Amino acid sequence: MSIWGKIVGGAAGFAFGGPIGAFLGALAGHAVDRMRAENEGGPDGLKDDGTKQIAFTIGVIVLGAKMAKADGVVTKDEVAAFKQVFRIPPEEMKNVGRLFDRARQDAGGFEPYAEQLSRTFRDNPAVLEELLNGLFHIAKADGTVSPEEIQYLRSVAEIFGFSEQQWDRVNASNVGADQSDPFRILGVQRNDSDAEIKSAHRRLVLENHPDRLVAQGMPQEFVDLANEKLAAINAAYDQIKQLRK
Repeated sequence: MSIWGKIVGGAAGFAFGGPIGAFLGALAGHAVDRMRAENEGGPDGLKDDGTKQIAFTIGVIVLGAKMAKADGVVTKDEVAAFKQVFRIPPEEMKNVGRLFDRARQDAGGFEPYAEQLSRTFRDNPAVLEELLNGLFHIAKADGTVSPEEIQYLRSVAEIFGFSEQQWDRVNASNVGADQSDPFRILGVQRNDSDAEIKSAHRRLVLENHPDRLVAQGMPQEFVDLANEKLAAINAAYDQIKQLRK
């Protein structure tokens, strides 16, 4: 069964605790606490990479849906970007739409979902950063990122435990090397030495290399987004080298 079959069919609901489990259970109409308890592997009910992959996917669905209405308007471009982030099989499109709509209409806040994801991937901040990049991709879909969306993304980053410097770097890298300060994209200072900048570039390439996400079992869609981010990192480094010639 594909990841989408597991999610929309409700089979994943038994493997989770926390708000993600509640979201899946309510969607599928399941309330079998005993079965869920038997499958839980920790406080959030995430015991293996397979369930973590589903948690990652649901996390982007819920956080993306709630972000899409952060500025009070959910545009067709944002919905299209959501579908672009996830290559949803045609036969599952309607069901996945139900997931997105339910998350968007849910009166609850985004914080509990972000907190559960932060706990789940606390030992792998690169995954959390990639999740944030996916949310940026949705936010940029209508051609602009509103102040309300930026504040929302910043709040998610804070829950994920990102420092001010980390947030600044992620924000800058999503604006694009052609529109942002390349030094911010690499998280370095203008007066840093060439060796320090080269070291920062090398570290970011290693941390954000798509192969790492493949090894961690992340959805292919996010591996593709990682390629875009890696291109922005390399473009920023090339721009700095040109400035220093």
